[in-house]
Amino acid sequence: MAGPRTIASFRLPPLPTIGEVIKLYNLRAEKQLSQNFLLDMRLTDKIVRQAGSLRDAHVCEVGPGPGGLTRSILNAGAADLLVVEKDNRFIPGLKLLSEAAPGKLRVVHGDILTYRMDRGFPEVITKAWEDDPPDLHIIGNLPFSVSTPLIIKWLENISNRTGPFVYGRTRLTLTFQKEVAERLTASTASRQRSRLSIMAQYLCTVRSCFTIPGRAFIPKPEVDVGVVHFTPLAQPQIQQPFKLVEKVVRNVFQFRRKRCRKGIEMLFPEAQRLELAEVMMREADVDPTLRPTELSIPDIRALADAYSHLCSENQGLLTYDFREELRLKHLKRRPGSSTNGTQQPV
Repeated sequence: MAGPRTIASFRLPPLPTIGEVIKLYNLRAEKQLSQNFLLDMRLTDKIVRQAGSLRDAHVCEVGPGPGGLTRSILNAGAADLLVVEKDNRFIPGLKLLSEAAPGKLRVVHGDILTYRMDRGFPEVITKAWEDDPPDLHIIGNLPFSVSTPLIIKWLENISNRTGPFVYGRTRLTLTFQKEVAERLTASTASRQRSRLSIMAQYLCTVRSCFTIPGRAFIPKPEVDVGVVHFTPLAQPQIQQPFKLVEKVVRNVFQFRRKRCRKGIEMLFPEAQRLELAEVMMREADVDPTLRPTELSIPDIRALADAYSHLCSENQGLLTYDFREELRLKHLKRRPGSSTNGTQQPV
């Protein structure tokens, strides 16, 4: 009787170690790019395992650098690995790795913030949004400088089902500065609860996987690193446009130590501020004395729905920015001195 088929039996041939590749190509982590190399293959293997089975899967790796995580992804059985690397110093080493894995590794020299991932994979892998996630994963040991803007961009892509999410509910396994990882996964009323917690959790199931000590990286960062896994929800917990939700959440959390009503008031022009804030809080039926960190996703949903309703009745309200109103007020009060100006909230 024939034995079971082992699809994921591919193993890379003997190669220089990552440390040797770094020496071979004279690579150094650039501090201004917040680069930190992870050389321990046991840790890169552990990151990859958090993504689930990669057997015969399509994978996009963000910022592969010298290729440690790349090797772990290939050894996990990925059939098609696309790596997007901005720093051209790493391209020769990645091409060496591509030659060792013929037909499995594609190297793109580009910026992940602008790369069109919706064109990076075959349409045949696409799944309906309500179905199980597609056999496509995004994995990356992200530089600290790009991690927050990148996850915000991808969360908006999830909301709009664009970018890497044209294929369905593409899963992500990413590293973040430990503090950011804690914010992403923070529960209601916890100290780390933040704007990022709400924006991630209303769109995804967010799971904290494990923490990597800073000493595991070269050069050693001043902080530890958290690995976080995201699975987009089939139905977002808030049924409003991403920009509207983001505006409500941003306003609420800018006064995180005050009661939530303070931030809600700043959604409205000064002349109508108290009146419309009262209408919004009453329509949402949210306790105005709660601190921002105490607001649950259902609370934010009720506030976003109430704000959307008010925007439909008040032209221009959605684009109103209280900071701009304050700036114009300062200009009017500045004949020769700005000492009479109102201090802008921060």
